[in-house]
Amino acid sequence: MADKIIKTEEEWKQELTPEQYYILRQKGTERAFTGEYTDTEDAGEYKCAACGQVLFESGTKFHSGCGWPSFYATEASKVDEHVDTSHGMRRTEVTCSRCGGHLGHVFPDGPPPTGLRYCINSAAIDFEPAK
Repeated sequence: MADKIIKTEEEWKQELTPEQYYILRQKGTERAFTGEYTDTEDAGEYKCAACGQVLFESGTKFHSGCGWPSFYATEASKVDEHVDTSHGMRRTEVTCSRCGGHLGHVFPDGPPPTGLRYCINSAAIDFEPAK
């Protein structure tokens, strides 16, 4: 397991774009259907935009119609889950296990084999095409 990355908020502000900072550090959400990776179908890996840790493989990505990139599985031990009761809802937030960056949420309405839908902000991830 990679070492945890701990930085000050000022350091994060200097390294991330304003949109990435809003999403990854302030638990924001990009508008539906506006993210760069919503319709990406290429083979490769999706990494945390803040620290570069591989979070998802393209083979687990699917079109959910929700407006954000969706995956049915994560890379083992790379994503942490937390109860989120913001906005009058009870959801499960997902964060990068290495840097703690907010990625999105996971819902129990995905396809087999897991039945899960990891609904992820495009600004929170970077795509690296397969070589």
